[in-house]
Amino acid sequence: MTLLAPEVMRRVVTGPVHATDPRIAAALRECLARGEIGVQVAAYVGSEPVFEGWAGEADLATGQLVDAETLFPVFSVTKAITATALHIQAERGLVAYDAPVAEYWPEFAAAGKGTITVEQILTHRSGIPQMPEGSTPERLCDWDWIIGELARLEPMFEPGTLNAYQSYSFGWLVGEIVRRTDPVRRDFGRFVREEIAEPLGIADLWIGVPRSELSRGAKLLSEIPERRQKNETALSLAAKPDKGERDDVLYNRDDIRMACLPGGGAVTNACSAARFFALLAGGGELDGVRLLSEERLRYCTTPRPDAQAPDQVLYGGNVVMPMGKGGFWLDGTVMSGGPGVLCHAGLGGSCGFADLETGLAVSICHNRLFGGFNVKSPDHPFHELGQTIRAVAAPHIERRAGRG
Repeated sequence: MTLLAPEVMRRVVTGPVHATDPRIAAALRECLARGEIGVQVAAYVGSEPVFEGWAGEADLATGQLVDAETLFPVFSVTKAITATALHIQAERGLVAYDAPVAEYWPEFAAAGKGTITVEQILTHRSGIPQMPEGSTPERLCDWDWIIGELARLEPMFEPGTLNAYQSYSFGWLVGEIVRRTDPVRRDFGRFVREEIAEPLGIADLWIGVPRSELSRGAKLLSEIPERRQKNETALSLAAKPDKGERDDVLYNRDDIRMACLPGGGAVTNACSAARFFALLAGGGELDGVRLLSEERLRYCTTPRPDAQAPDQVLYGGNVVMPMGKGGFWLDGTVMSGGPGVLCHAGLGGSCGFADLETGLAVSICHNRLFGGFNVKSPDHPFHELGQTIRAVAAPHIERRAGRG
């Protein structure tokens, strides 16, 4: 449960809840009762918006309520967007998964990295989960510094031999491949806007939020315990910035929200994120706009090599991470898995989900960062919400399949 003062908890729990379906409204109320502060949810089946809802407070200090326009950091849900950008380049014949990264980014070949492939980056098996030394919050906002330092890093293990989640480095590694293969060398955040958000009519999918939109941002509160050395491995310690602040403090900073952090810095709302995942759930097409082939997305549902081996970065190397070849999770969110699932969780409970089999796409955005919850457990703060989403979406899925 939340660490909020009782009077603040009462205020949040008894505050207004908005949803286009009363069952979703009840589930959101339960989220507040379980300690959530502010939350949004939205879902599509195919190209049809099924519901949207929101509840709670965006900023406890001011009492500002969450609404449809509130923007939330979604942490590693960002990686699904970033991977999609690379797959768009592959769709255009500009990137090959089995090619060395250095073919597109020659400087990357330094320190024995010349044979690391694009797929090894996508599948978190590159040997370089670490962040450069001296990665302060300010330097996280400096693309050129990060890229230059990543190019100089030496692998921590032989590429392709271990699973090691690239918590931060994934974004810049993939993002620089996209930038280097873009004929006009756009900034990565601009590439996402012009090649994903704008074609799909998505208003608020930002990797680098404009200053003009900062006032819509929710304030984060973290209940994740500080890292403990005994639960960390050398790889997991190296995968985080040297001088990073606590997660909520770091991602409440304006400069971090405005910067292009493609591994975990997207700022969005549930309606916009759900529309992005609807592209994936629709087999690469949404409302007549095709960005990816269904064949490519089906390839992404293939588990990565050594898929059942524990990841050496997450939770002290004791967790099997459900990663596919395309850089998406195949399970591990409150919406669970299946043969056609492409999804990604974010630190503290954010979730983006797409199911190619059913056409269901879901986004959950929130501002209370919690940890240590089993996503399959009824004790998970979003368990009832996940169950309700599936129940509300079921008749829409049936109709789409021609059975209703």
